[in-house]
Amino acid sequence: MLRWKKMRTIAAMLLWVLAVSAAEPGERAPGFALMDSKGDLHDLYDYRGKPVIVEFMQTTCPHCAAFASTLERVQAKYGNKIGIVAIANPPDNPNSVNAFIKGHFISYPVLFDMGQAAYSYVRKQQFDLPQVYLVDANGMIFNRYGYSALTKDIFEGNGLMNEIDRMLGSAAAAPPAATKPAAAKKK
Repeated sequence: MLRWKKMRTIAAMLLWVLAVSAAEPGERAPGFALMDSKGDLHDLYDYRGKPVIVEFMQTTCPHCAAFASTLERVQAKYGNKIGIVAIANPPDNPNSVNAFIKGHFISYPVLFDMGQAAYSYVRKQQFDLPQVYLVDANGMIFNRYGYSALTKDIFEGNGLMNEIDRMLGSAAAAPPAATKPAAAKKK
């Protein structure tokens, strides 16, 4: 009986650890519907069929500021092939976000979150910024990145574009969806 209780306790602890770990590659990206700085609603579902970069940021974060120029380069290279959304978290407000947008010449939407969307991805109350999720065209997390010395090229170099090319290449290499056979030609 005691052995069974220990096994149940260990199993419960393992499930808890799995439940609080960040959303990982291969998992479905958590959905969200958030307002941007213009008052327009953006839903992750609106980007279906297109890869999306989801960034969690704050306007006072120096790495987020550097990443803004990287995202602008991504947008210039891929155009409408890639969706980009930045999600600002408290203590940011419309004034700080609008100043950030103007100061960094941002053309992609910056959304407001009270922490719920961030928590559904990062699954922690407190986390380092920026946090970036690369979501493929099927709504699955392709990869995630937190800023560190090891990921500096993702945030400040060409690493993100290399990852996007890798993701787009893996999508092109995926087997095509089942299609209906071509109709026989009439004579």
